[in-house]
Amino acid sequence: MSLDTPAFTSFPPGFIWGSATAAAQIEGAAHEGGKEDSVWDAFARVPHAIINGDTPEVAVDHYHRFAGDIAIMKELGLDSYRFSTSWARIKPGDREFNRTGLDFYSRLVDNLLDAGILPWLTLYHWDLPQAVEEQGGWASRDTAYRFRDYAEGVYAVLGDRVEHWTTFNEPFCSALLGYGAGVHAPGRREPLAAIQAVHHHHLAHGLAVNRLRELGAQNLGVTYNLTNAIPSDAADPVDVDAARRLDGMMNRIFLDPVLRGAYPADVAGDLVAVGIRLSEIVHDGDLEIISAPIDFLGINHYHDDVVSGHPLGEGAIDPHLVETGRPLSSPFVGSEFLTFPSRGLPRTAMDWEVHPDGLRHLLVRLGHEYPNLPPLYMTENGAAYDDVVSSDGEVHDPERTAFILAHVSAVAQAIAEGADVRGYFVWSLLDNFEWAWGYDKRFGIVRVDYDTQERTIKDSGRAFAAVFAGRPAAE
Repeated sequence: MSLDTPAFTSFPPGFIWGSATAAAQIEGAAHEGGKEDSVWDAFARVPHAIINGDTPEVAVDHYHRFAGDIAIMKELGLDSYRFSTSWARIKPGDREFNRTGLDFYSRLVDNLLDAGILPWLTLYHWDLPQAVEEQGGWASRDTAYRFRDYAEGVYAVLGDRVEHWTTFNEPFCSALLGYGAGVHAPGRREPLAAIQAVHHHHLAHGLAVNRLRELGAQNLGVTYNLTNAIPSDAADPVDVDAARRLDGMMNRIFLDPVLRGAYPADVAGDLVAVGIRLSEIVHDGDLEIISAPIDFLGINHYHDDVVSGHPLGEGAIDPHLVETGRPLSSPFVGSEFLTFPSRGLPRTAMDWEVHPDGLRHLLVRLGHEYPNLPPLYMTENGAAYDDVVSSDGEVHDPERTAFILAHVSAVAQAIAEGADVRGYFVWSLLDNFEWAWGYDKRFGIVRVDYDTQERTIKDSGRAFAAVFAGRPAAE
């Protein structure tokens, strides 16, 4: 551990240290135990949707190997494990509840508790039942009510043991990348459907929060992937406006309805300019439902975004897209002209820049911009690099190690500046199915050999664990 990396004493008492995964990325058993297609199972069969034609059919076989994976968590000393439940496993085709699927998560939760690890459950990490997509998916208002019913059924089985409930993970991805850009499942490139999906995600969140609160849930939140939108040239009005637009479509269109009870007026104006009127999507009473109080806000952050309103020319890369050979569109509805110049910083294997101080800045500014901000948890932060298994059988990953430790330090600095951050979950526990990248990119602090499913804790995992080793046991 580097000398400038904070120890657990830099963090408040009770600070939670954990790691995170998502069902579709790790479970496998994609058509076992009653599970039917999710949108990602179906999307993976579309030619050129996923690099190398990879699928989540087997993934890293967590469905069968979860006990061993929990043993690894315990070896690392994690306080908490953030996982998602699969709607397509629990309610195949969104018909009746599948007892086998629910039993799997019940066993997972019991094993976590037996190991002294806090279960942190996410209800939606992008695996909509394909049958629901075929009825309109998130572009349909009906899906929000279907989600509420799914959430209630999960709570009925797990609510006696799970205390922390996240409704959605990164709706930017499932709405704008899935329905606008076409790079994520279901692979649609329909600007109106993308904005409908944004709103219906919000509505589903609010409906679920209100219903779970009625049933007795006490720790309810949502997770957004947020960025710092930085104008490429702060003296150029075109670039300044580009940063406003990006901040609107990646941050404020998600934060404002939940925390302010309204959509940002400037974003609504940008959408009207391309013929999309939020007033025709939002029904009376929706925003009151959506802005129901939450107990925490999850923050996922991997990189800042330097943005311009000027073209960059041929070969320019949008860091939010994955070139797989299929036609794609910009996810930024109404601002499709945005470009993303480089500012020359080091970059990960995802071609995302490395700038830990951006995380400090983001966490601090959220508290300034939203006076009613609930406690924050870093629910995802991590990096993909091209790992190599050394001759000693270990994975020495100094770049990922440095990335994690620098970002943990940035969280400590943010807390010192007044940010109310109460936990940090590294992404990801395991190498896994990385969406349109397939198995081409590795984020895990534990390496998975995809041929044998053998797990190996990487140096980064050991270094992460060393940060909080020796902390007092939770009361």
